[in-house]
Amino acid sequence: MEFSVNSPILFILAGIVIAAVLAQSVFFLVKALKRGKEIGMSRARMKQVAVTAAIFTIAPAVAIVIGVMTLAKDLGVPLPWLRLSVIGSLSYETIAATNAENAMGLTFGTVTNLTANQYVTIVIVMTVSILVGVWLCPIVAKKVLGGMINLEKRDKKWSEIFSNAMFIGMIAAFLGFIFCDVSGVFQGSTAGLIPVCVMIVSALVMCLAGIAVKKLKYRWISDYALPASLVIGMLSAIPITAWLG
Repeated sequence: MEFSVNSPILFILAGIVIAAVLAQSVFFLVKALKRGKEIGMSRARMKQVAVTAAIFTIAPAVAIVIGVMTLAKDLGVPLPWLRLSVIGSLSYETIAATNAENAMGLTFGTVTNLTANQYVTIVIVMTVSILVGVWLCPIVAKKVLGGMINLEKRDKKWSEIFSNAMFIGMIAAFLGFIFCDVSGVFQGSTAGLIPVCVMIVSALVMCLAGIAVKKLKYRWISDYALPASLVIGMLSAIPITAWLG
């Protein structure tokens, strides 16, 4: 039987996992509502919390849906749907899939018929790597947090420097991926400038949102700044690619 990235069995397997995750969400939602009543929270207060949580959930999900559509061209719908519905990350999944395809001599965005072996390889790369966070957090997170709290008690300034350094280190890892092909300009290829330009567009959108929040006091924009920057950045890739070729 010929392999298909959109095989019905893959939809069934992905659906089972996602249904389990949704069941957990409903379970904890019910527990939270019961606990809220026990501690005397008003119905209006719980409704406000639910609305705020929904905004923070639905707004970023717009960018996630676009990510699923982007990955679906090469990997089909079930795998991106599953990865980005559970513990996946939009930026991570795209990078992992691209690196796996490049290692097999494929070009992300142009693959139309993956073999079963290629598909399994990509699944392993996308899944095993991100599982590090699942088992690493309970092992080291508590110790790291305790160390940061102790550092903050001794020297708050150095604690802030340490926290900012870790954040910048994480961002630097993604920046390396964005700028890795810029040197192609010296060989006459401008394709490496596309992710750089997309990043600039996203950054400008985020800056404009920050200005609107700080100067114009439109605080509601802060809930949509991240998904807006992601979506507009992705959309800008279309004219930028057409421009740079």
